[in-house]
Order: sequence, then structure tokens, then C-alpha cells
Amino acid sequence: MPKNPPESMQHHLCQSLNRHARERWPHVDAVTVRFRAGFAYVAAELPGGQNLPLCRLRFTGVLHTWGFSLYLASNDGYRDNFLPSGLPSGSPEEALDCAGGLYLNGLAI
Repeated sequence: MPKNPPESMQHHLCQSLNRHARERWPHVDAVTVRFRAGFAYVAAELPGGQNLPLCRLRFTGVLHTWGFSLYLASNDGYRDNFLPSGLPSGSPEEALDCAGGLYLNGLAI
């Protein structure tokens, strides 16, 4: 079973994603990240307490490079996907931009 990143890396990832989300989507209360079996599940916490899944990041062992899977509401699951760069992995912020662009840009809050 893949290992989760070290706690210091988990903390850094959460801080980076929240800082980035505040700049791009001020209507989002927070970005939550939960870690399980080498994956980081990223969701947006919206006003009113609604939690909106966005993507899943796969730990590659490198702080700034994570595999990317997009959340698909149609099947309530994650599917490996490519980032706008054309690569299947990249920075956590790049992954958040991709998923947030799909799920957060059109929200009227």
C-alpha cells in the first residue's frame, strides 16, 4: 500500500492549496485535504458547509509534483486525467486550477 507523504509535506500541501484558492476563488471558505493510502483528496468547503470534491492527487515522493485525477460527479469517483500542460502530473496548484476551473468558476455564491 502506498505511503502518505510525511506530515510536514501534508501541512505544506494544505497551506499552499488554501493560499492559492483564496487568490482564485474568494467565495470558497477553505480547501480541505484528507490523506489516505498515498492519495490526497482535495475538496472545496463552500459557504453553508457544503463540501465539493474537486480532485485527487497521487503522492509521487516529490513535494511539487503530484499525479492528477479529476473528480467526476457522474460516477461519484475519480479518474486519472491530464492537466492543461498535457502531463498526467504537475504542481498541486496546477491541479487545483484545473479542477477549480471546472467546478468553482461557475458558482454563484
